[in-house]
Amino acid sequence: MTRLDPINLQTSARWLGLAGLLPQLLAVLLLTDPELRWTAIAAGFGYAALIFSFLGGVWWGMAIATPGAPKWAYAAAVMPSLIGFGAYLPWIFGWTWPGPQLLVISVALLLSPFVDHRLAHSIALPEGWLGLRRTLSLGLGSLTAILAASAILLDPA
Repeated sequence: MTRLDPINLQTSARWLGLAGLLPQLLAVLLLTDPELRWTAIAAGFGYAALIFSFLGGVWWGMAIATPGAPKWAYAAAVMPSLIGFGAYLPWIFGWTWPGPQLLVISVALLLSPFVDHRLAHSIALPEGWLGLRRTLSLGLGSLTAILAASAILLDPA
């Protein structure tokens, strides 16, 4: 297996990554306004699912750019999109939504750094990548959990 030379994570990537938490933070803050609460929860679901899907694309790109990348990496890379879409389906069919699905996305985000740690054994990751991923996943996963709790506790099915 060929390993690429590690590259440093640019400062701009760190700051822009952290700025990516702002939309979810805004959604959480909007929970305090009863007129905007549903919009905040729906937007927060969409944003969390979108970012989770984006993360799968990052994993796919890392795997495809690495000769001899493990086959499981490709399967892991498509899971975020499938999980996000599956979590969206109850809304389409008019079933209970979005509390339980927000919880699923939240847990998936919180667990996603484990995929990065497994990838680190076979794919050269930028220096600082794992730390940034842990921070962003903990941030977005926790904010999404707050939205899930609000949806579940304030609108019990």
